[in-house]
Amino acid sequence: MRKWFIGFNLLVFSLMAVQVHADSGLDTIKSRINQVLAILKDPALKSDSAKDLKKKRLRAIFDSTFDYAELARSTLSRNWDKLNPDQQKEFMQLYKALLEKLYMDEVLSYKDQEIVFGKERALGENRVEVDTKLLSGSTETPINFRLISKNNQWWVYDFVIENISVVANYRSQFGRILTKNSPEKMLEDLRKKVA
Repeated sequence: MRKWFIGFNLLVFSLMAVQVHADSGLDTIKSRINQVLAILKDPALKSDSAKDLKKKRLRAIFDSTFDYAELARSTLSRNWDKLNPDQQKEFMQLYKALLEKLYMDEVLSYKDQEIVFGKERALGENRVEVDTKLLSGSTETPINFRLISKNNQWWVYDFVIENISVVANYRSQFGRILTKNSPEKMLEDLRKKVA
């Protein structure tokens, strides 16, 4: 009886481990993109009066998809430590708002283009890149998502649109700003941009 009990517990624990790690980065991206498409295609959210509600629902998906802390740290790279903890927190919030301001209208402009999911490639320990393409007529726009696994969940920490990494692009921009200005001046300029 005791052997059966031990064997049963081992089986349960092994199945739990399989369940916890069952989703791949590709599975996560597919799931999140399908959630976004469901909102964009929802007939109840087509009117202009529903735009704020649509944005709110999209924001909830983005918040469960993007690791904004990792995104902010990666973007500032070695300059991250120039900011005190309060400035780091504010930078993360402002950067998130900036990215939303830049990309939300792009997401909302979706008009039944086809999304094609490609491969998942390992980038290192607990990091992968997932290839996707947005097809619009004869135009292909590659969008690759870079994900990190934290607490058994995949989070996007960078995305590459037409071979341009958002993190690398902003890293060079913020790097140039911080060679000439203080972190506070950078935050002040960022506050104006997102206002």
